[in-house]
Amino acid sequence: MSELGTPDPASDLLTRFAAGVVMIAVACVAIYLGGWPFRLLVAAAAGAMMFEWGDMHRVQRGWTVLGMILLAAPTLVVPELLFPAAERDPAEIAPELFDQVWQGFAGIAALGLLYTLLSRRLALGWGFVYVAWPAFSLVVLSWAWFELVFWLMLVTWATDIFAYFAGRSIGGPKLAPRISPNKTWSGLIGGMAGAGVAGAAAAWAFRIGEPFLWLGAGMGLLAQLGDLYESRVKRRLGVKDSSSLIPGHGGVLDRLDGLLPVIVATLLVLIASLA
Repeated sequence: MSELGTPDPASDLLTRFAAGVVMIAVACVAIYLGGWPFRLLVAAAAGAMMFEWGDMHRVQRGWTVLGMILLAAPTLVVPELLFPAAERDPAEIAPELFDQVWQGFAGIAALGLLYTLLSRRLALGWGFVYVAWPAFSLVVLSWAWFELVFWLMLVTWATDIFAYFAGRSIGGPKLAPRISPNKTWSGLIGGMAGAGVAGAAAAWAFRIGEPFLWLGAGMGLLAQLGDLYESRVKRRLGVKDSSSLIPGHGGVLDRLDGLLPVIVATLLVLIASLA
């Protein structure tokens, strides 16, 4: 705290940095291990986001808990049925293996509709799909090509880092002042540039190749649109953060909002590139 009793910016930045390092370390270890350790982490993160979504919309906890339970299907049960954790050979990945992805997406949409009907809250059904599609996609990507999971993580992290420092150091016109007053056009461009460099470097290092070699900047734009979407939801609901679970970062949804659309887009690009 400063002498006037207000938060010390340096202390807040240190807290954010320390929490960020821990989250990145946990994510990297889980991605490397793959299989059930990774799937359990994805399920836990999805459950936390569903919990925060329900709290932001001020619904009864029972309905939120039901949504968290339903998330076990797209994160643990369905992936194991369609993409068994113990059966993965990246050398034999073929387009037809991903035909079942559409079944998974359809099943998630059906569960979301059922959840909407039971709770009589469209926001809950949409929140379930909003979290479940990316969670399912991430598990599939880990099963198919875990280096690609590292790639999309690095691209999203680079977007956040470069957008933050570009926005603070350059400033300039606001990007969407009614939605997120702190975001600037310089931050958007800086984030895309950082994502482009990180994406190309990661694709080269992991030998992922085209089209991912050139997709970093586009994914950086998508990540920032995901961030803006969650900011719009929070502003409409009158909340600052999705929760206070992560010191210096807010909630899990606050931390992963940009990642969600990038995950789905990466899986779709992979499927299209194999066709």
